[in-house]
Parts: sequence; C-alpha cells; structure tokens
Amino acid sequence: MSYKNPVIPGFYPDPSVCRVGEDFYLVNSSFEYFPGVPIWHSRDLVNWRQIGHVLTRRSQLELAGVKCSDGIYAPTIRFHDGVFYMVTTWVSAGAYKNFYVTAMNPAGPWSDPVWYDQNGIDPSLLFDDDGKVYFQSNRGMMFKMERAIYQSEIDIKTGRRLTEPKMLWRGSGGCYVEGPHIYKRDGWYYLLTAEGGTSYGHMVAIARSKHIWGEYESCPHNPILSNRHAYEQIHGTGHADLVQAADGSWWMVHLAFRKTVGDIHTLGRETCLEPVEWRDGWPVVNKTGTSREIMDVPMLPLQPWLQKPVRDDFDQTELGVEWIHLRNPLPENYSLTQRKSFLRLRGSEKNLFDVASPTFIARRQQHFDFTATASLEFEPQNSNEESGLTLLMTNEHHYDLFVTSRGGRRVLLVKYNLELIQQTAAEIPLAPGAVQLRITGTKLLYHFSFSQNGAEFREVAKVNTRYLGTEVTSGYNGVVIGLYATGNGKPCAAPADFDWFDYEPAE
Repeated sequence: MSYKNPVIPGFYPDPSVCRVGEDFYLVNSSFEYFPGVPIWHSRDLVNWRQIGHVLTRRSQLELAGVKCSDGIYAPTIRFHDGVFYMVTTWVSAGAYKNFYVTAMNPAGPWSDPVWYDQNGIDPSLLFDDDGKVYFQSNRGMMFKMERAIYQSEIDIKTGRRLTEPKMLWRGSGGCYVEGPHIYKRDGWYYLLTAEGGTSYGHMVAIARSKHIWGEYESCPHNPILSNRHAYEQIHGTGHADLVQAADGSWWMVHLAFRKTVGDIHTLGRETCLEPVEWRDGWPVVNKTGTSREIMDVPMLPLQPWLQKPVRDDFDQTELGVEWIHLRNPLPENYSLTQRKSFLRLRGSEKNLFDVASPTFIARRQQHFDFTATASLEFEPQNSNEESGLTLLMTNEHHYDLFVTSRGGRRVLLVKYNLELIQQTAAEIPLAPGAVQLRITGTKLLYHFSFSQNGAEFREVAKVNTRYLGTEVTSGYNGVVIGLYATGNGKPCAAPADFDWFDYEPAE
C-alpha cells in the first residue's frame, strides 16, 4: 500500500497532531491570516478534512499591524480529560507572547486566550501521569538567554506559572533548536526538537531522560529525520510531532517543502507523514531517517473523505473553511446575502500593498499545476477602483489580474508587483457584462487569461513562478490565490460581485 507526501499540500506548516479514540486532529501555523490555526480531522492520518479554525474571533486573535510572516507561530494541539488544548505564540514587531485556548469540540467554539508568561516560540504542553502539567518552548538570543529548550510547570486551570523556566536541552548540535514536544513512553521522557533552520538544513532530533527535568541524553542516531543529503522531491524536513494510533503503531507528522523550479519553492511548507518504529528505546523514522514523496509502507485502513467540489457558488451564508483573510477583516466589506449566490466585495481604501486588511479572501495554492477561475461583475466608476484575482506571497510580492477603469472605459489589466518593480504586462478593453478571469499554473509559469460572453479563454500574459518563491521574497508563507477589491486610497463606489470561483488541480 502507498500514499503520497505531502498528505496536506500547500501552505500548511508546523503540524501538530493528537489522537482521541480512533480520530486524529491536526493544526498548522497561520501567521498574518485570519481566521487563525486551521484544524483538521482524519481517521487514517493520510486523508485529512479541514473542520474549521481554532481562532475565529478578534478577541482571540488581534492582527492589526502584524506584518507578513508574523502573527501565529507553530501551534501544538493536545487532548486531556475531555478537553482540547491549543497552545501557540503571537508574534509582532519582535514581541513574542504565548497563550492557549480550550474547547470540548475541536470544531469549536474555542475559548478566549489564557496568556502565559514563559517567552519563546513553539510552545507545547505535557500532561504528566501525576496530574502536573509542563510547558516547553524555545528561548533564543532575542531574550538574552542561551538558545535552547526551556520548561516550567503550569497551573493549566489558571495559566499561572508555578516554577521558573529551566533549560532542558541545547539540542543535538544543529542551529535554531526549536519546536519542542515531550512524550512519556516506557518510563522515559522523550524530548523531540527541530533544528537547522526551516530551509534545506532542517531536521528532527530527539533526547530522553528518566526525569522530566532532565538531564536529557541525545539519541545516538540524531538527526532522526533529515533530507539534507537525500535526492528526493521532499526537502526541508523538520518541525515534527509524534502520535500513536489505536493499533499501537507510531507515526510522525512534519513540515517539508517541494521545489517548484531550481532551488525555489512557492507553495510554502507542507504537512507530511512518516511511519515510526522503536528500536533499542529510540524512534526510527521511515527506516532510513528520510522522507519520500511516494511512501510504500504498511498503513492504517484508509478512510477517505468525500472530495470538495471544484466550484464554490457562494450560495451559503458563510464562506467555506478554506477561505482566509489578510488580518482581521471588516465584516461590512463582505456579503453573501446582499445578492443571492454571489460574493459581494466592497473595496476599501486599503490595497494589497498595505500592512492592513484590504477587502480580500484567498485560498492556498496547493498544487503546482492548477487552474483557478472566477466570474466577476464589476463596473468601476473611477480609475482608482479595481477588483480581480491575485497570486499573493507577501504585500510586496503579488501578481494581479483585475478589472479597472482607464480613460472612462473598463479594461482588464495584468500587473506584476515585486517590491519596487511594478510592471503592467497587459491592458485589454472589455465588453459590457461579466468577465471570467483565469490563472493557470505550472511549475515554471503562471498564465493569465479571460473570457466574456462564452468565448474561448484568451491568454493575455504569463510570468515565471520563481519570483513568488520563498527564496526570493523571504518569510514563512506560501502563495495564496485571492479575490479582492480596492479603491486604492478611497472606498470603492462600485461593489464587486463574484458569481463563482473554481480551483481545479491538474495533478
């Protein structure tokens, strides 16, 4: 039997997983996007269905002024005595604040945050057999402390810290030790970490101790997972979490990325899965300590979910769980009811370049080869008004296909935005009525085309994918495909009505 990595493709990094009976639940980082922390459900660890987000209210997640790749870092999900716990870090302008929320139902609603005063990133929780609860995080140079994994005891009911943070382990020798999780097995405490930085040198290491406070001894075959020297499609393997299935088998979820072109990756860091076996008291990952794209291994009985339709007709009263906003959205700029079976966007003065919340919804690009198409009705009154599709990596790096007004006539524009380089690649007069906008992706190129009145789609521009790659833009995100409207400094006089949106992978 086989499955394919990543099991959750696209910009879904820093996975953490827990099991409740026969069910598995997984969360990912979300950075500056809202709602925060996507949460998934699976019964076989291979097939995942998103059931919502953990942070769905502004009282849980304030993102005003949060720049790209700040926001919500590396959550951990745990289940104890009937309660789900999600602990994470809110990051902005050099500030790092840890908090946790709770829920009885993983689909929500989740509580408002309980803030915790141990600094650092990548927090985790261990519920020990004696009822004590321990909080782990990375604390690095920004806190004038040695970069290492630290721990304190926490009163989980109140969020009060009961002990001073104590260093547990400096790691196995790789830089940027982070991503700690502790597990108890056969009388040992196992401390799992990520090292090497979240790029090509990323890896997973582990240590163990008979005592929760250490000392921790390093595994003799660290790193237990790394593709640093592997000739595979999967790269940057790291930031992992372990889980034991009901049948006794052990598994690891971790992030990784796939190269788009050359040494550039555009989809972001994705969620992968590996089998784990225990030898001489240490975990061995996928027999070789490496990850592969095609995994031919014994698996849990597969229980796939029904596939979501390619088309979103916007005929529900709420957006689907795949849709996200840049920072906290202004609700009055979005409507699924003002015009039946249309998504109505009202462009504000904010645009995609602003570190703000423009009128924008997006879904992640999850495949190299895909076609995204939207049907738009928009009659701009002024040249500042625009609405259309965007491929967005950061506020400074995005490709836009949009309708606007030039000289009193409605036109279609393609514009490439790469920091100070802003290039208009096409300007096409439009006929009256709706216009269908299309972006087709391959590993090498994005193609932009349009159609009106049932005509064949006409390609008007194309551009390399690589300029939206992480190695160009920096940061931690992946490309998202957005629908947007903006007045570029003033509110739009005209609404933008999207009749439908298709996302169709070709892979």
